[in-house]
Amino acid sequence: QVQLVESGGGLVQAGGSLRLSCTASGLTFSNYAMAWFRQAPGKERDFVAAITRSGGNAVYADSVKGRSTISRDNAKNTAYLQMSSVKPEDTAVYYCAAARWLVVSKGANKDEYDYWGQGTQVTVSS
Repeated sequence: QVQLVESGGGLVQAGGSLRLSCTASGLTFSNYAMAWFRQAPGKERDFVAAITRSGGNAVYADSVKGRSTISRDNAKNTAYLQMSSVKPEDTAVYYCAAARWLVVSKGANKDEYDYWGQGTQVTVSS
């Protein structure tokens, strides 16, 4: 049974930083590209960032580019999202996702992902 468990969410002040983790079990982690999406209240789930199986390549949404880093540690079965200079508009539930076969340039397509976590709430106060 595959599980993706996000952690690290909470309340952050605007201008601060956050680090989210996604720990996977029940799959061979290094065989999966990983991604982060987020969903604000009343809005669709939006792409944030994706990383290849080896961690050698990543893509980012324009809204977070330059202030976010997606990374992974295949030895720990964990993916990370580091975000700095957070803004109130970053407030959302953040989800991690895993894709067995992904062309990273298509990383923003939710349909490419096989497994999803339950999400972790991030609230940015102004």
